[in-house]
Amino acid sequence: MCISNIIGRKIERERLENVMKSGRPEFVVVYGRRRVGKTFLINEFFNNNYTFKHTGLANKDRLLQLSRFGASLREYGLAKAKLPQNWFEAFDLLKTLIKKSKKKRKVVFIDELPYMDTARSNFVCAIEDFWNNWGATQKDLVLIVCGSATAWITRKIIKNHRGLHNRLTLKLYLHPFTLRETKQHFRALGLKYSDDAIAERYMAMGGIPYYQQMLEPGKSVAQNLDDLFFSRDCKLANEFENLYASLFENSENYVRIVEALCNSEKGLTRDEIIDKTGLSSNGMLTQYLEDLENCDLIRHYPGYGRNVKQSIYQVIDFYTLFYFKFIKTHTRTVAEYWGKLTGKGKYNDWIGYAFEQLCLCHYPQIVKALGINGILAEPYSWRSQRIAGGAQIDLIIKRNDKTINIFEIKYRGEPYRLTSKYVDELRNKVAVFKEENKIPSNISIHLVMITSMGLANPEYDPLVQRHITMTHLFDE
Repeated sequence: MCISNIIGRKIERERLENVMKSGRPEFVVVYGRRRVGKTFLINEFFNNNYTFKHTGLANKDRLLQLSRFGASLREYGLAKAKLPQNWFEAFDLLKTLIKKSKKKRKVVFIDELPYMDTARSNFVCAIEDFWNNWGATQKDLVLIVCGSATAWITRKIIKNHRGLHNRLTLKLYLHPFTLRETKQHFRALGLKYSDDAIAERYMAMGGIPYYQQMLEPGKSVAQNLDDLFFSRDCKLANEFENLYASLFENSENYVRIVEALCNSEKGLTRDEIIDKTGLSSNGMLTQYLEDLENCDLIRHYPGYGRNVKQSIYQVIDFYTLFYFKFIKTHTRTVAEYWGKLTGKGKYNDWIGYAFEQLCLCHYPQIVKALGINGILAEPYSWRSQRIAGGAQIDLIIKRNDKTINIFEIKYRGEPYRLTSKYVDELRNKVAVFKEENKIPSNISIHLVMITSMGLANPEYDPLVQRHITMTHLFDE
């Protein structure tokens, strides 16, 4: 194993180490969105030391998939392997190769698995047969499958109700890097940015390692973002289309949902999504929303008191937000576009909302900053039913110690200054929340401010009982 080049992924590495030590057959699925570092993690952890490895081909037919699988078998030692005519033959040949191996632990890695499941290929049936009738009896076998088509992986492998039902021994979902892991990655890449600059870059692209590797040392955040997204020959010109096509088959309805959510910064309820997109309220809409959540593209918090109809859906993929706010409508005719936009109205509107999502995506760090790790606590959202288009709270933490934390999140390029008008608005918001939800008198309401650079006048009003800054978001 070679883990020296792996940033973060502590839990994932520990689980892979346990797989190697288990002494039993292991069937591992590694999944997550495109560019998040799945293949890199597996290759680095195992130091490319496999009994067999194969990568499926994008948008190729069954015959070519089988042909390349046969070539991989020959590459890994089955010199006389014939061209398999179907996937059952292909996996029979794989058995022969594995049996020949003298390795103590035989690791088989099949990457981009969804690409191999072409029309009428019976691929899933074949891998079910391979594992159930042989692989599950081989104590020295570790089968690892991987793919970016998260919806396919979830439906065909993880939630398989046929031959693979309850057969997986480990599911590894790779989330984007946190701010802390992003900072570590920047250092490894020789990128010398302040925490504020790292956060700005994160709010544009999220914690996606591949995007970070494309940044050039010595260039500012603005220069790098122009190079990636806004210059005439920008490096990620077709990334949005490629991202959604890789994650979902027939991605149009998924894109309609995320576009509607991006156009409504407060987020939307399920009924509002139906109204904005024209999609029907049925099982398919439920599937679309589940798939988008499973891919770390959207999230939903239940309405306070578990009011399902008040559940708010919001886009949490920073690249998707950035795309609809800036990239989609940009003509790539303005040189140094991002640098000229920084600090202006559209930029300020975006970064305020993006900072809210940055905080919500670092919920564990917020809980740690509050010192409530050991207290049972649940996150909620809330939107006033009394004030049309009015009071909304994106994050509420209901705690088991008779306390409710209500959060206000504000981004400024300098310490945030509380005004008497704003404090009055906060008081009113808290009062409306208490009234509409009939909060009993024995429950304490604590207002927490999260700001980018602190408060200029933290002593201004006792209404704000706790204060968290962006620095806390960089914690583990």
